[in-house]
Amino acid sequence: MSIRPPPTARLPNGLARRLGLTRPVVLAPMAGGIGTPALAAAVSEAGGLGSLGAAYLTPGQIAEAVADLRARTARPFAVNLFAPTSLLAGHPAPPTPAEVEAAAAELAPFCAALGLAPPTLPARAAEDFAGQFAAVLEARPAVFSFAFGRLDAGQLAALRARGILSIGTATGLDEARQLARDGVDAVVVQGGAAGGHRGGWDATGDELAGTLDLTRRAAAALDVPVIAAGGLMTHADVQAALDAGASLAQCGTAFLRADEAGTSAPYRAALAAGTAPTGLTRSFSGRPARGLVNALSAAVRAPLPYPYQNALTRELRAAGAWAGEAGVLSLWAGEGYRLGHEGTAADLLDDLWPT
Repeated sequence: MSIRPPPTARLPNGLARRLGLTRPVVLAPMAGGIGTPALAAAVSEAGGLGSLGAAYLTPGQIAEAVADLRARTARPFAVNLFAPTSLLAGHPAPPTPAEVEAAAAELAPFCAALGLAPPTLPARAAEDFAGQFAAVLEARPAVFSFAFGRLDAGQLAALRARGILSIGTATGLDEARQLARDGVDAVVVQGGAAGGHRGGWDATGDELAGTLDLTRRAAAALDVPVIAAGGLMTHADVQAALDAGASLAQCGTAFLRADEAGTSAPYRAALAAGTAPTGLTRSFSGRPARGLVNALSAAVRAPLPYPYQNALTRELRAAGAWAGEAGVLSLWAGEGYRLGHEGTAADLLDDLWPT
């Protein structure tokens, strides 16, 4: 039986107190079925801030998921979406037929192995952000967090009018400063060790910096609270993030094997094996994301830009999960994934911040 170290720092008295948290831990939003309402509710119930990754949900599904979450807890929680691109330059144009053909050809052998036809792009590659955002406003979670971009002044004002705190995601100091100038209530700074998608938008500013280094610089430069993310798997990691100036620590990979998570059986098995290295890939979604290196991530060389590659691989990934074929799954995980383990969300949170 291991002896857990006692917490060595008091909770920050700003953002944590504002949210009524008893533990300085945010569940990273994990879209695509891993971050279930049950997982978010369990983290909130245990004193952290649960997050619902809703980027791939329709407005109706967002309403249903929030209702499910509220039936499980009365404590604060966050809902997360991928930000619109209207404020950003260089948004990729729809791919040409030749580009789609080349991307589909790379996926065709994997589809054939699972008895699927070669993939085709659906009529709509992603959900409409305006509809999703309206559903979030209607649902009124305590927090709305977002990644991949920025919100405009009207959207931030709409959140404030409903008493919803806004949290943006940055992968570098320049992005963090832009979000703070926009008027968000807090900024997640995502270090290079983080699993899943890189949450920023400025490819030239994505430094893949160490989490603690980026946290220190952001905490010194910003006048809004900073939330550290990336490679935080233990109590010592969370404490180090707070010592570096973070108000809260955001953890996702640490909860991938939680009982309440929607992580598929082959995904869990790959994590438990601990044999695969992690790497950044665009193979599954068209955006850089960190996960376990597998057959598909190694084979794809001409992915479409996001969200088109994500739409092109969706059926293949679903079939792979059903068939138990981890080689075609987006096995998102941070560099410290081998420190993860099975357990209830409450037990995993207790490892991160003992009471």
